[in-house]
Amino acid sequence: MVLVTPEKIASVMALVPVPHSFAELDQLVSNGLPKQALKSSIEHIYNNSEDRKQLLYQIIPEATYKRRRDKLTPEESGRAERLARIYATAQYVWDSEDDAKTFLCASHPMLNGQTPLAVSMTEIGARRVEELLWRLYYGIAA
Repeated sequence: MVLVTPEKIASVMALVPVPHSFAELDQLVSNGLPKQALKSSIEHIYNNSEDRKQLLYQIIPEATYKRRRDKLTPEESGRAERLARIYATAQYVWDSEDDAKTFLCASHPMLNGQTPLAVSMTEIGARRVEELLWRLYYGIAA
């Protein structure tokens, strides 16, 4: 049973057309997502434009991002999808956009005092954050 669907992940990235399976989402990522997909994900996490810019350039260096015309590379698209997936999972678990943002941006003892957002910059880190979120959701000692 998948709780965070490809549609929910795609909605964070404002993808059109919306993929209805992980295979379709994977194909979109492999072909390169639009630049706007990453910006949309970041806009869900931060309200402040300076924080948005800092996160954007942490994911893709500024000069590289500015060189991209319309599409991200598959690797950059994977980072954008990962960010959207972490946000969609946090939103599902907390059932609130504000609580999801707070969780992602606050240090957590189970992540060695790092923020879930910082830990999720790598795929293995994102898996750790997802595991923590599901433990919280199911009431398992985090």
